[in-house]
Amino acid sequence: MSIGPEVTKVRPGEAVILTWIKGSGRDVPGMSYESQAGKVNSGAISTFLRHAIISENRLAALPAGVPLLEAALLGCAVPTGAGMAKEAGASPGKSVAVFGCGGVGLCAVMMSRALGASMVIAVDIVSSKLEMAMQLGATHVIDAKQVDAAETIRAMTGGKGVDSAIEAAGTKQTAESAFNSVRVSGGMAVMGGNPAFGEKFSIDPMDLIRGKQIRGSWGGGSVPDRDAPDYAAGFRSGVLPLKKLITHTYALEDVNRALDDLETGRIGRGMLDMRPDMRPDMRPHG
Repeated sequence: MSIGPEVTKVRPGEAVILTWIKGSGRDVPGMSYESQAGKVNSGAISTFLRHAIISENRLAALPAGVPLLEAALLGCAVPTGAGMAKEAGASPGKSVAVFGCGGVGLCAVMMSRALGASMVIAVDIVSSKLEMAMQLGATHVIDAKQVDAAETIRAMTGGKGVDSAIEAAGTKQTAESAFNSVRVSGGMAVMGGNPAFGEKFSIDPMDLIRGKQIRGSWGGGSVPDRDAPDYAAGFRSGVLPLKKLITHTYALEDVNRALDDLETGRIGRGMLDMRPDMRPDMRPHG
C-alpha cells in the first residue's frame, strides 16, 4: 500500500477497513478504471478489484485481533446493523424486532442481544436465515410467508407491540410491517433498508399522534474511526460472533455465483477471497 502526501491516518503496510461510511481524512472523488469492457466508474469504494485507489476518509485502521476475513464485515454490515440496534434503543429488558435477516439484519440481532434486549424477534421469509438468527441470539423467529408478522408480534407481546423494530429488508411490505409492530407511546421503527427507487410505503398518521416514532438510518449512525474499535472488542469478547455469519468463501472469478447464492438466500454472508491463486471451486466455509 502507498499513500498520498497529505494522508496522515494510515501508513504503508497497515491493514485497514474499507468502509462506504465516511470517516475522518481527505475526501477524494470516486475513481474510474479502464477495463476490457471500457471505463468503469468504481465509486468511492472500489469492489471486486485486487488493487484500488481509495479516499482517506473511506478507510479506518483495523484494530488488533480481528482476522482480515471478519474485518471485511466491519466496513458495512456490522456498523450498519449494530448501529441500528443502538439507534433503536436496544437495552436490558427491551423488546426488538428485526425485519430481514441478511448480513445487516443479523448484525442487528447480534447487537440487540449484546446490548441486553430480553426479546429479539427475527422476521424473514427464508427458513435458513431464521435458523441463523437463532444461532446469533434471536429469542423468537417469524416466517413472514406463513403469518402476518406485525399481528404475530402484537400477539407475542400481549397486544402491545415491541419497543423497537429494525427494518433491514428494504421492501415496502417490511417497512409498513416494522412500523405497525411497534408499541404506541414511544415505540420506535428504524428504517435502514433500501426499497426500489421511487417506491412509497404508507403509515396511519393516527399512529404518530399516539406516540409511535419512525426514523431513517444512514449506516447505523456509525462513525468508522470511533466505532470500529468497539465492534472489534465485541468480536474478540465473543458477544459479536462474526465468524458464524460467514458461511461461504468464493474466488473473485466466481463472483457471479456468489451474488446468485446471496440473492436466493442459500448463504449467510459470502466473502470473496481476492488471492489470485484461489481456485473458483474452493469454498472453505461452505
